[in-house]
Amino acid sequence: PAGGATMSGLPPGDPQLVSMIVNHLKTQGLFDQFRRECLADVDTKPAYLNLKQRVDNFVSNHLSNHTWSPHLNKNQLRNNIRQLVLQSGMLEQGVDRIVAQVVDPKINHIFRPQVERVVREFLSPGKEDGAQQEEEAGLKVRTSEPPPHVTLKV
Repeated sequence: PAGGATMSGLPPGDPQLVSMIVNHLKTQGLFDQFRRECLADVDTKPAYLNLKQRVDNFVSNHLSNHTWSPHLNKNQLRNNIRQLVLQSGMLEQGVDRIVAQVVDPKINHIFRPQVERVVREFLSPGKEDGAQQEEEAGLKVRTSEPPPHVTLKV
């Protein structure tokens, strides 16, 4: 759905151009593929196992202060625990460590080459090498830049 003519008037870094490329990456299924690759081994990483253990212990300790009864409002208790876990900061810190162990190692050797290939194809459909137009569009990913902050919703 795109080509050089469609984008000829858009300067490098233009939000509309970036949006078009991101949508193209989505339609190619790249984000879903990356998500699957990351989730496939997340539960084997020390950061995940550590966070899971910390949350389990936190919840167990909190529940040990409550006496079960048939009249216990389980939804209210669950929401209360969820709020306490969120306020503790352990999720944010733990997720950052998980991203460092799961996503960061894949950025340069798995994700970047695939994104660059799809961007090249988007910028110059029908051509083998779109590196020149990619450079002109200011979309060349620089390996010296740190990865963007990733936000995961828990």
